[in-house]
Amino acid sequence: MSGADLSGLFAGLADLIYNWPTLIMMAVGMLLIYLAIVKEYEPVLLLPIGIGCIIGNLPLSAMVDPSQHGMLAVLKQAMVDNELLPLLIFIGVGAMMDFRPLLAQPLFALMGAAGQFGIFGTLVLAVLLGFPMNEAASIGIIGAIDGPTSIYVANQLAPHMLGVISVVAYSYMSLVPIIQPPIMRLLTTREERMTRMDYAPRPVSGRALVIFPVLVTIAVGILVPEAAPLIGALMLGNLLREAGVVPRLVHAAENEIINIATLFLGLVIGSTMTAHSFLTWDTLKILVLGLLAFGLDTVAGLLFGKLLYTFSGKKINPLIGAAGISAFPMAGRLVQRVAQEEDFSNFVLMHAMGANTAGQLGSVIAGGVLLTLVLPLVR
Repeated sequence: MSGADLSGLFAGLADLIYNWPTLIMMAVGMLLIYLAIVKEYEPVLLLPIGIGCIIGNLPLSAMVDPSQHGMLAVLKQAMVDNELLPLLIFIGVGAMMDFRPLLAQPLFALMGAAGQFGIFGTLVLAVLLGFPMNEAASIGIIGAIDGPTSIYVANQLAPHMLGVISVVAYSYMSLVPIIQPPIMRLLTTREERMTRMDYAPRPVSGRALVIFPVLVTIAVGILVPEAAPLIGALMLGNLLREAGVVPRLVHAAENEIINIATLFLGLVIGSTMTAHSFLTWDTLKILVLGLLAFGLDTVAGLLFGKLLYTFSGKKINPLIGAAGISAFPMAGRLVQRVAQEEDFSNFVLMHAMGANTAGQLGSVIAGGVLLTLVLPLVR
């Protein structure tokens, strides 16, 4: 073997020694893989993000080099830079959503709105901490607790922060069962948590279920044009479900489309988590601000739930407000679990799912509002 061959073999090792912070990022990738496999924290996304992070930080890796048409570089250009993958995921999410609880009890749409308070509160705080408006808005959207929406907004407003925003957003999504219960118990009394709610909703016709996604697409598309791609993809998936005539497309949206999109999205996001962009003080600030946004969302939802509890004559369980975030369906199921800790026979799941689906719509609209207000400043 010639000296040139040997130098080529050791070029990667030399680059790794010179750029030692990449070793830290490889360790971060291994940590994400550990959390996905051992702790089962959002494994569907954290696992590909973890391996993508390792690949993206390999020395002299061709997979992330656009000049060599590397696989991850091509995927990023073709499917992430144009927001295609988040939209494909939203089609699958829409196909899994049932809006019957929300349509039967429209009052819970207000809880979905209250659950977005943390987005705008965190945006203001991020600006006060010195982040420019586009970065502050990208940090604030973590409060949506909605991975695809966070990715969609961050990719347009602050693409250099995409990796950090995505990992933080999905990490906190996976921690919903850990972060929310203490806040729920702190802000509600045992009497409030034991509140029973009768579930005798108005019947929702099949025609209404078909008309709803069409009207929402039109209304949101006109009022908040920047949210049209997100809401259109979400409502397309839901229309496929409720139409009842395309079961193969529904199956594909719920399975193959969303799974493949999630796999590619995770790999690309992980590959953007380079030492240069990730190992900064701003990353620590984003972690703290993202947690604050999550907490503010939960607090605002619970306080609004307590308000409804009072004005309804103690007929609405204030825990329902905690489901107003967008972590569908995890947040709705968590509300049911916490309510049953006090009374195992208390069944509030359908009410919570109404607030949870409203939160999903609310996060999309909030993301569109941020893009409408901030995108002109970036352009």
